[in-house]
Amino acid sequence: MSSASLSRVLMTSKLNPPTSRAAQVPRDRVSEQVLAASAARLVLVRAPAGFGKTTAMTQCMTRMDQAGIETAWLTLDDADNDVSRFIWYLNAAVSRLTREQDDEQAFAASASGSSGDAAFEIVARLAEHESPFALFLDDFERIQDPAALGLVREIIEHLPRRGQFIIGSRTLPELGLGRLRARGQLLEIDATQLRFSVEETTDFLIARRQLALTQEDLLKIHSRTEGWVTALWLASLALEGHSSPDSFIERFSGASQTIADYLAFDVLALQSEPVRQFLLRTSILRHLNVPLCEALLPETDARAMLQHLSSTNTFLTPLENEDTTYRYHSLFSEFLKAQLQIQHPEEIPQLHLAASLWYEKQDRPVPAIDHALEGGDYQRAMRLLQDHAANLLSQGRMRLLSRWFGSLPPEHLKTDERLQMIWIWAVCFTRGPTEALEMLEETGLDHSDNPNIRPHVRAIRPLMLSVMDRQEEAIEAGEKGLPELPTSQPFADMAMINSMASTYSVMGLYDKARQLLDGARDAQGAHASAFNAMYSETVEGIIDMQEGRQRQAAARFRLAVGATRQASSFNQASGNAWAGVLHAGAIYESNQLELAARLLHVYGPLARDVGLPDHMLLGDIMLARIAFSKGDIDQAFRILTELEHLGHIRQLSRVVATTRLERSRLLLFQGRSEAARQELQRAGDPFLWQRVNTLRLPANDLEYLELAEFRWDILAGNPEDALPGIERSLTEANAEHRYRRALKLKLLKAMALQRNAHIREALELMKEVLQAAATEGYVRLIVDEGPAAGTLVVLFSQNMREQNCEITNPILAGFVHTLIEAFGPAVRESASAEELEDTLLDPLTRKEIRVLQLLSEGYSNGAMAEKLFVSDSTVRTHLRNINSKLNASSRTQAVAIARRLGIV
Repeated sequence: MSSASLSRVLMTSKLNPPTSRAAQVPRDRVSEQVLAASAARLVLVRAPAGFGKTTAMTQCMTRMDQAGIETAWLTLDDADNDVSRFIWYLNAAVSRLTREQDDEQAFAASASGSSGDAAFEIVARLAEHESPFALFLDDFERIQDPAALGLVREIIEHLPRRGQFIIGSRTLPELGLGRLRARGQLLEIDATQLRFSVEETTDFLIARRQLALTQEDLLKIHSRTEGWVTALWLASLALEGHSSPDSFIERFSGASQTIADYLAFDVLALQSEPVRQFLLRTSILRHLNVPLCEALLPETDARAMLQHLSSTNTFLTPLENEDTTYRYHSLFSEFLKAQLQIQHPEEIPQLHLAASLWYEKQDRPVPAIDHALEGGDYQRAMRLLQDHAANLLSQGRMRLLSRWFGSLPPEHLKTDERLQMIWIWAVCFTRGPTEALEMLEETGLDHSDNPNIRPHVRAIRPLMLSVMDRQEEAIEAGEKGLPELPTSQPFADMAMINSMASTYSVMGLYDKARQLLDGARDAQGAHASAFNAMYSETVEGIIDMQEGRQRQAAARFRLAVGATRQASSFNQASGNAWAGVLHAGAIYESNQLELAARLLHVYGPLARDVGLPDHMLLGDIMLARIAFSKGDIDQAFRILTELEHLGHIRQLSRVVATTRLERSRLLLFQGRSEAARQELQRAGDPFLWQRVNTLRLPANDLEYLELAEFRWDILAGNPEDALPGIERSLTEANAEHRYRRALKLKLLKAMALQRNAHIREALELMKEVLQAAATEGYVRLIVDEGPAAGTLVVLFSQNMREQNCEITNPILAGFVHTLIEAFGPAVRESASAEELEDTLLDPLTRKEIRVLQLLSEGYSNGAMAEKLFVSDSTVRTHLRNINSKLNASSRTQAVAIARRLGIV
């Protein structure tokens, strides 16, 4: 190939953006930012290797081309530090904008004078360019030559108002950024904006890479990669055809070969020897700051090193609101730790000891204990735990304590009853009451005479029995311990009171539960532990919820979730499944489905680990309903199948039966009435539901066998058959102050009346339902009854408009509109359709409704007569009466009106 041809190939590669990138996902939010920043002379796209800088820039370039903005591209390399060569290529790129000459001419006509002259010439050419333009410079970190940097700085300083430079770089270039920032002429896009969001990760792995991953898998891999594009690409390659994606994702780390090879070649190899050694030795730290790094490496100028790593974007991220504290990207940290283990294993214990000592001096016991355990210094870890474990228990740090105790060799704990008891508390709330009960017996603490241990044993036993759905035994055990309160152990005392209050509330003894909680609050005042405060608010919230005070319950659950989080300064994944699932339920009830799903993906696994039956049921049923509402039917049924399987494994018959009720509900909404009926029969253990009916269980307040049978009769059987039972259940619910259940039963009654053609009565009852729902913010309680409830809401909305009630009662009208939106497109379309001139002139008889149903299924007059055991003339009489009552002029119109009214 001739030198001229080589030059042409080289120029083509430098002056055109790359056409093939691994993770090409549209980055609309980045492009929108750039397009909106018309006042910026410089857009700086800065991030570590593999974060998709080039991809984002090429997509911005495409959007600009579509918007009529002229663009040009230049990819830089180390050779461009020769200022003459740099000017040649820059001239060539500018020529593409100005179209003064072709690329080879521009390359040949290099600037022969100084860089200042070249800058002046380029600025002059750009100033004459009348159209808006953008010049893209990629891999700008390669440019270190002061003259080349000065040239770019001069051009940016004198750009015309319609021009922009868009620069991609791993490092912070010396281009007078402070001055541009002060003038509002700089837009900075960093790794935070370039990281893939959960939605972008889903789009890339599911839609583009076509991998069969669950939502839980997606959340895990997004968390592991922190949205790092290259890591996602490499992971997707490994996942192709993998037989067990979940196990691969669990093992995926910076030590994985593909990630390690990438980081070793593209990041670590580019660093100087002192920087490499600093990176390796500080990799044991979760957070980095100057004094901590100096404690590990006294001979190193930690301040200068951190500033260097930050400016060169070496996978170092400042913590939010803490500019002087940093952390490594999790995959980079794991890679460095693996390299440290290979190169300097003998230094690891001393590095952890130095970190533990530093944190202890700062009165930060959690990282001090972490580093003691990671360094294998178990004696030191035990001493720190003896000083701090009780306080951490009162804060609700159950998962943390369980992890620590689980990593200690068993012989270190054998002689310390107090730490053993704290471990049992932690296990109860992380791995479940069955394992905690076994530990209590194996350790012999169940028979301890230690006055500091006995209160804990008395408190934890009824709590474990309650969680295991053995409420009667819990009452018996707890009432033996209550007379001995108070003891010398305030945490155990309050835990006993909370567990008994919870059990009393499940037994329907609300006054007793409140009396216990109020007395305990008065006694402990401001000294109550964060964990017990969470528990108390949750119990009160459950009572509020069942008594129909939804807004107050939601506030209590929100407060309960915040109690342990605030006390320990850790996030929503704190392990607070007890309140967390119920908080997510309040979010779900208000129809914030995306937020509810995110919370449930955090709290749901925790509830399953602990084995909380109500929380398992509530969490997974909500997730199944969210999936079903999005049209992801397979996912909805998969969630229920896994929940039923878990119920079998844990021998929780209530979980199995309630899951079958929910499956029946979904099948019913699919129109598979016979399959729905079969699921009801499989769920119908009479002894189980007889016991459930005597208890106030959160998961079964609205989902129990009798209510599910009412629903089936209304939607698939004879609605009239459901009315007597609904009326009886409604009377019982009101007598027991279960007003949320009563509201659901009123809704079902209105649906039965509607399906039975008593439209006016249905609308009158619906007014009561909607007014109560609007007051307390119930949305899903209504929407979860499906299209039949939606039809009723639409009819009510039309009735309001006819009577001008939208003006006299705007709050109710607004709530009804919210409901119609929540029901989805099918109901919204019927709401916008023309109103009926008259809803129903006279109620239809039971026989007329049956004729309408057969008519809607396509039966002829003769076939209907045969099926109903009547004559043809009787069928014709029924049809005339139906047309008259519905104000219809034909069979087809009668069926259409009946469908709009929800009769068929």
